[in-house]
Amino acid sequence: QVQLVESGGGLVQAGGSLRLSCAASGRTFSSYAMGWFRQAPGKEREFVAAIRWSGGNTYYVDSVKGRFTISRDNAKNTVYLIMNSLKPEDTAVYYCAAGVSWYPYVPNYWGQGTQVTVSS
Repeated sequence: QVQLVESGGGLVQAGGSLRLSCAASGRTFSSYAMGWFRQAPGKEREFVAAIRWSGGNTYYVDSVKGRFTISRDNAKNTVYLIMNSLKPEDTAVYYCAAGVSWYPYVPNYWGQGTQVTVSS
């Protein structure tokens, strides 16, 4: 089992930045590929970004490329999502996930989510 706890969400104006964190505990964090997903009201949960267990490979959904950066610190059992140039359409609950398959990314464990609201 892996337990995931997100933090760092909040309210920000369009063009602003936020950094989400996801702290993991339980089974060996470094053996999992980590991902971020988001779910806006009335929409399905969508993939945002993933990072390989080593941290050397990442990929993103097209809508956030060049604006969001996923990274991980295996020594701290933490994965981050740095979000720049935020847009109102980025408003959603953001979920951290841990998975065995990196590409395509398949989540096996979920966090509880953190709300990100971007005002225009």
